[in-house]
Amino acid sequence: MQSYLVGGAVRDALLGQPVSERDWVVVGATPEAMIERGFRPVGRDFPVFIDPATGDEYALARTERKTAPGHQGFAFHAAPDVTLEEDLRRRDLTVNAMAQTADGAIIDPWGGRADLEARILRHVSPAFVEDPLRVLRVARFAARFHAQGFSIAAETLELMTDLARSGELDALTPERVWQELERVLAGPDPTVFFDVLRDVGALPPLLPELVALSAEHPAFRVLAHLAEASDERALLRWIALVTAACRDQRRLPLAEDPTDASEAGAVAAAFCERLRTPREHRDGSLALARAFAPLTAPSGLTPEVLLKASARVDAARRPERLARLAEVVTALLTTLGADAARRERAASILAALPAAMRVDVSDLASKSSGAEIAERVKVRRLTAVAALLQKEAR
Repeated sequence: MQSYLVGGAVRDALLGQPVSERDWVVVGATPEAMIERGFRPVGRDFPVFIDPATGDEYALARTERKTAPGHQGFAFHAAPDVTLEEDLRRRDLTVNAMAQTADGAIIDPWGGRADLEARILRHVSPAFVEDPLRVLRVARFAARFHAQGFSIAAETLELMTDLARSGELDALTPERVWQELERVLAGPDPTVFFDVLRDVGALPPLLPELVALSAEHPAFRVLAHLAEASDERALLRWIALVTAACRDQRRLPLAEDPTDASEAGAVAAAFCERLRTPREHRDGSLALARAFAPLTAPSGLTPEVLLKASARVDAARRPERLARLAEVVTALLTTLGADAARRERAASILAALPAAMRVDVSDLASKSSGAEIAERVKVRRLTAVAALLQKEAR
């Protein structure tokens, strides 16, 4: 029984980049032997084990056979006679199909090191087309390594185009698409990801809401204005992307009629619901889609619209969410070419809004029922928000 470090850990180490996760392949073992050595089984479809001492993932060497459409339509064979080379052959890209021994020797049966040095993302074998998820993964790797000069091999782009035409992408679940998209939005150069999907014809089945947008559309360019690395980068970029995409679908000018806010919210809600995004991403997108144009237009923002947007992100209890929206609004307005006065007005309103939401309601507790208290709190907040808007208008 032998263990080999594989995949991204080997690739990133050779690139001189930090290694955050280590995955291992075990050759010559059985599930029973792994359990006897204290490993904890976690795999449902094939034998995968966790080392309780390190938390690293160990998978038995395996081969696979396509049995049905989609990312999960495979039958796996894991047995002691499966070789390391056979296991590596089933991987997506040559740069991800290298292994490393305990003494540091690199095992590279499929030319990954040469492609790494040439900065090429190339498929390992024709079996690449059996897994539609690889279209998303390769596009994500292209975005991640764009700054290092990587590009996708022409023959790999052809296979990705074939996959997009085959209908296999329709079998990917919304949750799996979102998982890849969220990782892209949290990383560098997300526009490269969308460019690749557009070039191979994968946007219509995967992200139809973005099909009509050109590569230079503000919906993509705004992402560069939210480039600072942070735990919330994916969230902010998603909110900005949805807001800009909603505006394009409805062909709205910068100064939108605020009566269309409900329609903007409906478009954003449908986009988030289809991909089954986390609640925080959905609520932030709905809030800004509804309030963006009224918030940034020279006039037309009503206390009701602003209060509804604030309630959508629970701003009374979580004022930090308004700071997030302010950052997105600034990025959107910058990308859309709005003048400094509009950017400053929107930022000022959002900055002052938390104080307006924190109205004193201590005198209501002993005088009213729950429903009456809620209504009176709303009235007081509307009054405070109206005063804020009047002040900003002067």
